[in-house]
Formats: sequence, structure tokens, C-alpha cells
Amino acid sequence: MHTGRDVLLRTVRSQWRRLAAGSLLGAGHQAGEALVPVLIGLAIDQAVAGGDWGRLLLWLGVLAAVYTGLSFSYRFGARAGERAAEEAAHDLRTAVVARVLHPGGGADEGRLPGELTGIATEDVRRVGAVVMAVLAGVAALTGLVVAGVLLLRTSVELGLIVLAGTPALLWLGHLLSKPLERRSAVEQEHAAHASGMAADLVAGLRVLKGIGAERAAVERYRRTSRDSLSATLRAARAEALQNGVVLALTGAFIAVIALAGGAFAAGGAITLGQLVSAVGLALFLQGPLQLFAWVNAELAQGRASAARVAALLSAPPAVPPGGREPPRDVAGALRLRSVTHGRLRGLDLEVGPGELVGVAATDPAAALALVRCLGRQADPESGTVELDGVPLRDLDPGRLREAVLVAEHDAVLFEGTVATNVTPAAEPLRAEALAAACAGDIPPDTPVGERGGALSGGQRQRVALARALAAARPVLVLHDPTTAVDAVTETRIAQGIRRLRRDRTTVLVTTSPALLAVTDRVLLLDGGRVTDAASHADLLRRNPGYQAAVLA
Repeated sequence: MHTGRDVLLRTVRSQWRRLAAGSLLGAGHQAGEALVPVLIGLAIDQAVAGGDWGRLLLWLGVLAAVYTGLSFSYRFGARAGERAAEEAAHDLRTAVVARVLHPGGGADEGRLPGELTGIATEDVRRVGAVVMAVLAGVAALTGLVVAGVLLLRTSVELGLIVLAGTPALLWLGHLLSKPLERRSAVEQEHAAHASGMAADLVAGLRVLKGIGAERAAVERYRRTSRDSLSATLRAARAEALQNGVVLALTGAFIAVIALAGGAFAAGGAITLGQLVSAVGLALFLQGPLQLFAWVNAELAQGRASAARVAALLSAPPAVPPGGREPPRDVAGALRLRSVTHGRLRGLDLEVGPGELVGVAATDPAAALALVRCLGRQADPESGTVELDGVPLRDLDPGRLREAVLVAEHDAVLFEGTVATNVTPAAEPLRAEALAAACAGDIPPDTPVGERGGALSGGQRQRVALARALAAARPVLVLHDPTTAVDAVTETRIAQGIRRLRRDRTTVLVTTSPALLAVTDRVLLLDGGRVTDAASHADLLRRNPGYQAAVLA
């Protein structure tokens, strides 16, 4: 996996052709802008002062040609720059999303969903804008150089003033951008945190209303939002200070050039046309210098955002990639040997090919740890998990999930309809899966809303279960798939799972009696170990711990 810095550099370099074309056109535009006051000065000296209408028309034609070139260079240069910026942002956004969705995981560690969204949108946009800022910086630098050379040809003293003062102004602008860079980083952190919290609150709105915690949640978000607002205001003050100081110094610098030019004209050192050219060039310089102030601000914000993007792209995977391929024909034999992870303590467990096994855990945390190990969302601290005799840690997580599907208890539905959530299964298999999950009564074109919010809790679970069944993986692990459905529906779902998953390995991690009753055998997970194994009926009859776990 490439580091975040490598991805950023590669993304920007991929736009070098457009960047070069835009920079060349932008430089031509700024050079043409700088020529305009010189051409006007020549027209005054050679045509207006002598009353030569022919020369005046000639210079007006030259000016018209220059302005035509300025129009085209600005249009195509800006288009090339904007396209390069948007393409870079798109490529980078694709890389960020790919990293978040990488089978090895790890990108979401310590980050709320809203924060990931902020990085993939606002931070990526700011990094893409750096491409446009570079183009603008090249154009502004060209304008300053051309204007300085023209002023040197008009008056050596005026040219020296420009050549000495411009670097000082640029360095000062760079120094003033440092506080903005720091405050922009803090602003983005706070904004991402507030966005993440808002997304979590919206996702859990029903739960909050159910427990009457709306007021506490709103107060918590209000504090977070105020922190974000304070950070934004501090960044805005830093940007305003930078722009204000640079603008004031630029104005003073231009005034000095204009006063010096006026003094030279009054002393006869330069002509009236040269004075007009000098004043025009001094006014022209305000554009490139202000452009540099904008470039500094964009680079400061872009560097802060680039650091956040690079940190996400460089996040280590939760599980390292393995070098082995899964067996060509997966039989579905699972074996855990001395597995210790979370609440699991030296767990030994075997599931035969095609077996339907229930796992009843007295500790929900132990059940979750088992599910994470079976899906290789995490590797055990010690011990091994094997599929057909191959350790899972030796397999690539993406290839493993083509053979083993883990349907978590809190599985999320995507925006769209019931049908689009259960695809890409073929129509007959999709219909069978919906029927087995008792979701056949929900019309396929029913909108599910964001995260399934348009459906009831039971409907969301049934559609999510249908999606898992329709995938038809050789090994399926279901974690509490029926907690939100009624007892009658749960019994029908249990029968549907057994019917549809016949001869394929299925592990039901649950304490539901209805589901455990249809399994071939049940393993009781207590204290992080398997303490008993038998049919559901036998365990109910002879194991008080099992009775407490499934009948509580």
C-alpha cells in the first residue's frame, strides 16, 4: 500500500500536462497585461503627442490584438487550470474512498464517519485547489518579472525598486500564511468532528427519541459546534490579517513606484508616455501581488488538508494482506485453534463443511470478537483461524470475503430500493433469499432511505439478511440477524435459513432459541471458551448456563 505522500504527489504529477498548458497560457496572459500600459505609453509618445492619427490607429490596432490574445489566453488557461484541479481532486477522492473501503480496513480507526466524509470532500477539494494555485503563482510570477523588466527599460531606478521590493513582499506574505496554515488544520479537525457527531446523531435519532435523550444530545452537539465555530473564526481572522496586511503593503509599494515615476517625469528623466507606462505598470503590479496573497492562503489551507488526507491514506491496515489464495473449491471447514482475542481465551472450535452450527455466547463481547476473527476484520492476538486448513492471516482479506461472508448485527442498508440492496444476485436467487428472510412482502421497488431509515427495524433486518443469503457464499456467518422481528416471523426465518443454506457452511452467532433450534448442533461459548456442545434441545435440558443465556 502506497503512503499518503506518494499518492498525493502522483495525483498532482498526473496533471502536469494540463498544469503546464495552463501555466503557459496564464504566463502569456500576465505578460500581455503588463504590455498594455507600455503600449499605451508608446501610443502617447509617438501618436498623441505629435497628433499622428495614422500611428494612433496603428497602436489602437496593436492594443486590440493584444486584448484578443488576453481574452483567449485567460479563457483557455483558466479552463486548463480548473480541469486539472478538478481532475486531481477526483483522482484523490477516488483514492480516499478506495482506502476507506479497502478490505484490510484501518482507515476508520479513530475517525467518525462524518470526519471521513469531510476528508473525502472538503479536504480533497482544497488539495485539488493547490493545482490551480500553482498555475496562478506561475502566472503572477511571470507578470512580476515582465513588469520589472519593462520598468527597468523605462527607468533603471523604477525597475530596481520593483526588483528589490517584490521579493520582500512575497516573503512577508509567506510568513503571514504560517498562522493561517496552523489554524486551518485546527479548523478542519473541529469541523470534521462536528460533522461526524451530526451524522451519528441523525443515524441514531430514533434511539435518542426512544430513551428521551434528545436534549442531552443537542447540548453535546452545541458544545462541539461552538468549538468548531471558534476554530473557524480564528482561521478567518488569520486569513483576514494576512490579506489586510498584504493589501496595505502592496498599496504602499505601488504608491512609492508612482511617486518615484512622477518625480522622474518632473525632472525630465522620463517622457510623459513613460510616466503613464510606469504608473500603469505600478497599478498592474497590484494584480500579481494580490494573486500571490491568494496563492499563499490556498497553499496554507491546502497543506493543512493535504496532511489530513495523507494521514488517512497512510493509515496502516487493520489486518495485513496475505500472499495465499483461498482453495479453488471451498468446502467450508472452519477451525479455530487456541484463539485469544478480546474476550476469547484460548478458544478451540471446529465447524465441518456444509454444517449449520449455532454459537450461543454468554458474553456479547465474546460473540463480537468471534465474528470479527471469522471475517478477518481483526487477526487474533494468538492462535489461528483456518478455512479448509489454510490460516486466514495468510489470505488476502478481499479474496477471503469472496468465500466467507460475515453479516453483522448492525448491517447498514444503502440508499436505493430493496431490490438494489439485494442485488447483484440473479432474479430467482434474489426471490428465494427474500422469501427465506420473510422479506417477500416488501415490494422490491420500496425505497429504503439513507441507512435504511425509511424501513422499520424488522424490515431493515430482513432485507439485510436477504442480501447476505443472496450472496450465496460457501461460508456464511450471521450475527443476531433477527433481534427486531416477532417470534412467529423469527421461526419462519430460521426454517428459511436452513432450507436455503442446505449443504453450505453456516454459523449462527445468536442466543435466539428459534434460530438455535434449527442448527445441527450448538456450541456454548462461556468465559471465552467452548464449554459445551450438543443439540439445542439437549443443552436446554441439561445445561443451566445455556438456559440462562438463551431464555433470559
